[in-house]
Amino acid sequence: MTEVRDAVGADLPVLTSIYNHYVEHSPATFDIEPFTVDTRRAWFHQYAGPGPYRLLVAVDDGEVVGYASSSRFRPKAAYDPSVEVTVYLRPHAIGGGIGSVLYERLFAELRAQPVHRAYAAITQPNPASVALHRRFGFEDVGTMSEVGRKFDQWWDVLMMQRALP
Repeated sequence: MTEVRDAVGADLPVLTSIYNHYVEHSPATFDIEPFTVDTRRAWFHQYAGPGPYRLLVAVDDGEVVGYASSSRFRPKAAYDPSVEVTVYLRPHAIGGGIGSVLYERLFAELRAQPVHRAYAAITQPNPASVALHRRFGFEDVGTMSEVGRKFDQWWDVLMMQRALP
């Protein structure tokens, strides 16, 4: 049984490891240099306290196997009613429904927040991520073509959005 809970400071090393897998092996993130736990601390601390910026972890048999977050969409105040959401899983946890479990809890928590829209930016191709977001009511907004360059290749990013009550 997968447990979903708020991330705590002790989770930072494993969260960094999960993310670094995608930095090093996937275009899912456009970061190109792995992080250390220390360089990832500022990212982690943006989720401190109550509010619309959430960081949840999935724990399966005592192991953190993934996380979901809602982050500030853009740094200008008029964007504050919007969040960007994402899910990252350990490779062995992909396809087991953990992303859905994380998003169910994340969106349940966001219902109590003054959030109007959630956005997801998905590097293409990524049919599994697109399918996950569609299951949660996301619709395509548009595709930014060749917006990022990683692994000596140009990548498109599909923008998706969903309304939040």
